[in-house]
Amino acid sequence: MKTSVTLAALLLLGPGIRAETAAALSADDCVRIALGPHPALAAAQAGVDAAAAAVGEARAPFYPRLDLTGGYHRLQRRAYLPSGLTLPGGVAPKLIGPLDDWNGGLVSRVTLLDFGARQAGLAAAEARQTGAEAQVTATRANLRATVRAAHHALTTAVELEQAATKNLERAEEHRRLASLRHDAGAVPQADVLRATAEAADARLQLISAQSRVRRLTGELNTAMGRAADTPLTVAAAAALTEPAPIDFAAAVEQALARRPELRASNQRTVAAQAAVTAARAARAPRLQADASFGWRDTAWVPDTREWQAGLTIDLPIFDAGARQRGVARARAEAAREEADDASRRLQVRQEVWAAQVEVERTWAAIAANEASLRAAAEGLRAVRERYEFGAAIITDLLDTQTALARAEAALAEARGQYRTAQAYFSRAIGAEDAAPASARATGPSS
Repeated sequence: MKTSVTLAALLLLGPGIRAETAAALSADDCVRIALGPHPALAAAQAGVDAAAAAVGEARAPFYPRLDLTGGYHRLQRRAYLPSGLTLPGGVAPKLIGPLDDWNGGLVSRVTLLDFGARQAGLAAAEARQTGAEAQVTATRANLRATVRAAHHALTTAVELEQAATKNLERAEEHRRLASLRHDAGAVPQADVLRATAEAADARLQLISAQSRVRRLTGELNTAMGRAADTPLTVAAAAALTEPAPIDFAAAVEQALARRPELRASNQRTVAAQAAVTAARAARAPRLQADASFGWRDTAWVPDTREWQAGLTIDLPIFDAGARQRGVARARAEAAREEADDASRRLQVRQEVWAAQVEVERTWAAIAANEASLRAAAEGLRAVRERYEFGAAIITDLLDTQTALARAEAALAEARGQYRTAQAYFSRAIGAEDAAPASARATGPSS
């Protein structure tokens, strides 16, 4: 097999259309492209930015708040004077105004004691930020695995297209052989017709294989965050290596320690527990200090100074059970997050187990398909020789040709499945690089 395969020439089947030349991309190259300005990564990073802003928002109540106020009112109000108070002239006014009211100044307030409500809110915000950062890591890991799988699927499709091309060449050769033997009077016209039909079927298989290459090229481009019709050239897959023996317990331990989804899930649990603390604190008294300084008068510019300073205590007495239900809701949400976290850990164990089984199955399938391919190739060689000398019929020849084509396709599929299984096993155990750690290079060749 060539070291690289140019797919663009295979994709553009129309006459006179030439594909754009591009450097061949390996699976690692495709991953690097995907980890650039990918929409999924941009969305995950926006989540981190939002969570970071929420942390700053949660810190703000620890500091005093200062506002500049000002206003103008035209008013008339009823005058309420203490009993026994009389004004000069002995007449008590019933109304004040109408008059102008100009005012302006500074108002400041700060919470002194809230029994942990602010601290719990900050802890929840920080946990959500850490979880959002872990989600970015998970998105990167998902992109690595998805892009590698798409690259392996495309290189497998190319191998299947090459196998279909070989099968068509064999079918055409067998058709010519049947025609020569018919012209020599050795076989009936039915042999030629049967061989012609087999060649037409092989041509249809090649068209299907080429269509599969085009479709998977679009899927790989999409996985990398590019338009599906972007010109693409991929390098051939690397040589296969036998997988090292897998210690399931060690693999699970690594997965539980490194999978970013579990870190994100754990932080959601922490945030939910902090929300319980905040809900409980909402039932406790709140102590605040406030102060203001400004000017007020009936004319512009006001020149009468006003100020005040003091403490305020808010003690919840009756709210129709709203705070109590808030605590119950927060506890239920925390219990849900804890259960989800436990479920994700079980899911991770299952993913590691399934990925390990798939790696072992696909490697065994490669060996079995290689043996089948050797047998099918030898069978076709023997039957062809017998047909040339009249010792075999056309059905024997075409059946062995079909068996060889199936063996070639099955081997290509098994190789692609093995590479994909390696990528998903690395994803399952939380490896930074999806390329598997293989111990030996002695095994089925690519």
